[in-house]
Amino acid sequence: MAITLLLHFNVQACMATNLPPSRDPDGKLRALQLSGYYRLYYKEFCPFSVHHGLSQTFSSKRSSGHTTQNKKYITSVKPVNEELVEDKSKDLQVTGDSIRRRFLQFYASRGHKVLPSASLVPEDPTVLLTIAGMLQFKPIFLGKVPRLVPCAATAQRCIRTNDVENVGRTARHHTFFEMLGNFSFGDYFKKEAIKWAWELTTIEFGLPANRLWISIYEEDDEAFAIWHDEVGVPVERIKRMGEDDNFWTSGITGPCGPCSEIYYDFQPEKGHSDIDLGDDTRFMEFYNLVFMQYNKKDDGSLEPLKQKNIDTGLGLERMARILQKVPNNYETDLIYPIIQTASELAHVTYETADAQSKTSLKIIGDHMRAIVYLISDGVVPSNIGRGYIVRRLVRRVVRTGRLLGIKGDGKGNTDGAFTPHIAEKVIALSSHIDEDVKGRTGRILEELKREELRFVQTLERGEKLLEEMLSDALASAKEDGRFPCLAGKDAFLLYDTYGFPVEITTEVAQERGVVVDMKGFDIEMDNQRRQSQAAHNAVKLEVGEGADIMENISDTEFLGYDMLSAKAIVESLIVNGKSVLQVSEGHDVEVLLNRTPFYAESGGQIGDHGFIYISEGENRENVVMEVKDVQKSAGSIFVHKGTIKQGVLEVGREVEAAVDAKLRQGAKVHHTATHLLQSALRRIIGQETSQAGSLVAFDRLRFDFNYHRPLADTEILQIEELINGWIGDAVLLQTKVMPLAEAKSAGAIAMFGEKYGEEVRVVEVPGVSMELCGGTHVFNTSEIRGFKIISEQGIASGVRRIEAVAGDAFVEYVNARDYHMKRLCTMLKVKAEDVTTRVENLVEDLRLARNEISNLREKTAVFKASSLANKAFVVGTSKEIRVLVEYMDDTDADSLKGAAEFLMNNLQDPAAIVLGSCPGEGKVSLVAAFTPTVVDLGVQARNFIGPIAKLCGGGGGGRPNFAQAGGRKPENLLNALENARSELVRILSEKAS
Repeated sequence: MAITLLLHFNVQACMATNLPPSRDPDGKLRALQLSGYYRLYYKEFCPFSVHHGLSQTFSSKRSSGHTTQNKKYITSVKPVNEELVEDKSKDLQVTGDSIRRRFLQFYASRGHKVLPSASLVPEDPTVLLTIAGMLQFKPIFLGKVPRLVPCAATAQRCIRTNDVENVGRTARHHTFFEMLGNFSFGDYFKKEAIKWAWELTTIEFGLPANRLWISIYEEDDEAFAIWHDEVGVPVERIKRMGEDDNFWTSGITGPCGPCSEIYYDFQPEKGHSDIDLGDDTRFMEFYNLVFMQYNKKDDGSLEPLKQKNIDTGLGLERMARILQKVPNNYETDLIYPIIQTASELAHVTYETADAQSKTSLKIIGDHMRAIVYLISDGVVPSNIGRGYIVRRLVRRVVRTGRLLGIKGDGKGNTDGAFTPHIAEKVIALSSHIDEDVKGRTGRILEELKREELRFVQTLERGEKLLEEMLSDALASAKEDGRFPCLAGKDAFLLYDTYGFPVEITTEVAQERGVVVDMKGFDIEMDNQRRQSQAAHNAVKLEVGEGADIMENISDTEFLGYDMLSAKAIVESLIVNGKSVLQVSEGHDVEVLLNRTPFYAESGGQIGDHGFIYISEGENRENVVMEVKDVQKSAGSIFVHKGTIKQGVLEVGREVEAAVDAKLRQGAKVHHTATHLLQSALRRIIGQETSQAGSLVAFDRLRFDFNYHRPLADTEILQIEELINGWIGDAVLLQTKVMPLAEAKSAGAIAMFGEKYGEEVRVVEVPGVSMELCGGTHVFNTSEIRGFKIISEQGIASGVRRIEAVAGDAFVEYVNARDYHMKRLCTMLKVKAEDVTTRVENLVEDLRLARNEISNLREKTAVFKASSLANKAFVVGTSKEIRVLVEYMDDTDADSLKGAAEFLMNNLQDPAAIVLGSCPGEGKVSLVAAFTPTVVDLGVQARNFIGPIAKLCGGGGGGRPNFAQAGGRKPENLLNALENARSELVRILSEKAS
């Protein structure tokens, strides 16, 4: 009791912080933080929880990570007493950071290993982004890798975009959120998960019991008994729900099980009748407990899993909303400071803003968190995959900011960008979420600035396109006698491709007297949303024979750092996914050995090649397998893939495993060169440069990195000189194993895509680079011999790629270049140093010759056109319009354009000219030129030329007075021109009569 009173006293005396004024009647931004006494309480008394005289004690073995076998959990939970349902959280308005910390400490005191959040870029190929806390543990749940700890707790950063249209419009939808989770890997199960969740919720966070509702799977009587009989939740507040709501499945087959959810009731005064837990205005689900206890088979039947698991998720933003007593998740201290920053730039006040402006500010607050953490984790805006998600979110922020009236950077510079300023606030709030974000500030802000300014230009193009669409809609309506309407597909094109807000499209259209087909727009939007949800809304798990094969196989002992050949035992043979006892000559096979010198592909380095063989008597080989690839499966089991070339290989036989030494040396050379390259890039173009991918092959290396522009030739030269200097210095490499935290504090750089344990291998080139790396490397930089960049190019927005060669591949490359240079010297009859000058002169001569030919063609076309002018005929009575439609043989497109311009000047206004030609095999060129009077009559060249070109298998466009088109069917050109002539006569006769 004394501890409880001390806790209560010091919570009352906590410091103020920045929270929304909506929960402070005086308009001051206040919140309570945990005091030093409260932290001391956790440090000294974490094995005990004291509240109203109740105690909970845990085994000291449990706290050290011991499993549950042969021991009991002493778990005392007093049944719910309606007399003790006062809101214990009323004076506990803690910050989001303290909620996260208290959750992790709560489960750490109960034997859980607190693990860091995984990257938003998952290793799992079935999803683009990390969408759930359980994703990093998927291999453990599948039984493909052994558990390293019996249970764990995390605060996982997550991204979900399937409900992006609901962001800002509801109280709870987000693209970026944190999922607090506790996980059991065959350790504790349903009873402990339920009781701890209740204790965390009602005692640790002090939520009133009479505001909590429970949902369970309709057939889960065990969960019902625990909640009602042991925890004491009244029957009327436990809702049995169907499979769609409370039975979790990973897919058509695989791990699954019932789940139980805890809901918070914002309106308990409404009572217990006609309850709908799906009513967002009253209830919010904040804690989901998944009891992963079955494997769903192909026939739909359920079989118990050998290892029952617990997977839970508590939404940090949702718990913050409850504890901080705000109307929605956005007004918590996790997001509200970002909204305030956006409000300042828009010169509005959130509290007094209208509903639409509040929604816009919430969208910006949510999306900017997602954007910052995605870019920090190496995802840059692009048109594909994860990069497209970032680009869409940035565009949504920019167009939303424009709706709010933010111009330029919001500080007076109309040519600036405002998203970097808001990102600075997100970064300032990132310390307890991801400590690496602040170190990447420069890259994040630069990427945002570049993407926003690029998109502003796109928006401006969208405005021009909208004007053209509205003009077309007005013209078509005038011809057809209908009310002008902009098609839903056109409005969606503006929205989706150009990021043009449909609200602005509607507003501008109304000013021009045009309505927007919103029904058609909504149809297009729904189609896109369905595709997005189908692609990104599930984590796929499967339990198949592959998992069973690996179940009894121990991790492979890797010997390849010290030796290239070794004796080993064949543990398993796999053919077409099935385990076999022997494999004969000519068959492809996957071989699992107990130990191996072969390096398995990881960290960008490809797997070794070589042989597995058995020799008997006089060195006669009676079994030979050629190894063409080595991969890791189920954690650290090496899978040797290849073909039996001779004999029969059997399980249990002792074999000799030998790596191809020459190829291994090529991999070592290129892997060390990759480390040197990364270090050189950081020195030459800036420390903010970071790796975005790599490939270490036997004959080359490929290195992807984040950078906003191509490297200059001088920079490439500097990089090469720096690396070759380090090679010439003959530096001895140093490798050592150390704790991950120690390696990071020493400045070691993590290789992209690698997953690290608590102990890591550090490869250091003293004075040059230090990286976490499990790959193979040279002993001395002199082994690399030489380094040469063979290409540098962009592969996505903000991502560059360097390909280079080293070692033997470097020598081969230089020799090949020298051979080709000698041939050039012979052909051009010059010395090597004069080749460039000679080629430049030849190129200039060629350019002049081409220009001369082009000029001659244009003159010829104009001469032909002058002879055609007298073929023009007159159409119309009120206005006499000269019309000319002619075929001009093989005149090229540029010359055809010049001929049309000559004829327009020669025939003068009013005139309408259409010319066609066949400049080459399978090619058609068309041009339409209409003078101002013809355009004023409502006849536009760009509209007229399209149907004509379509007859020739092509299309085109241009301006109202001048348009060009092409086609692929020359045989249809004469008929198309005849059609053009008759159409012009018909239309102009009507307009000019």
